[in-house]
Amino acid sequence: MNIYESAENYLEQILMLLEKRGHARSTDIADGLKVTKPSVSVAMKKLRENGYITMGADSLISLTDKGYAIARRIYDRHRTLTRFLMQLGVPEEIAMEDACKMEHDLSEESYQAICRRIGQE
Repeated sequence: MNIYESAENYLEQILMLLEKRGHARSTDIADGLKVTKPSVSVAMKKLRENGYITMGADSLISLTDKGYAIARRIYDRHRTLTRFLMQLGVPEEIAMEDACKMEHDLSEESYQAICRRIGQE
C-alpha cells in the first residue's frame, strides 16, 4: 500500500468530510486542505484512476474499500498522535499540525508503542 503523502492527505480529508457532513465535494476538500480547486481536480483524477475513490454523477466523492482502508489508517494515526502530544502538554492546534506531519512517516512499531502508552490498543 505505497502511496504518496499528498494522496493520503486527500483520502483522509475525504473521510473526515464523509464522517462530518455525510458527503465530500471537491470544493470542501480544497477548503479543508487549503489548496486550489484545480489541484483537487488533478488529485481526484489520479485517485479515481488508481481505484481509491469514485465520483458520482452528482460530483460527490466516495471512497472505495481500498481508499477507505488508507484513509482510516491515516485518520486514526492523526487522532492518536494528536491525543498523545496533547497529553505531553502541547496545545491542541499545534498538536494537530504536528500529528499531520508525523502520521505519514512514523513507523508501525513507534505508533504501536504510542498506542500502548496512552492505553489505546
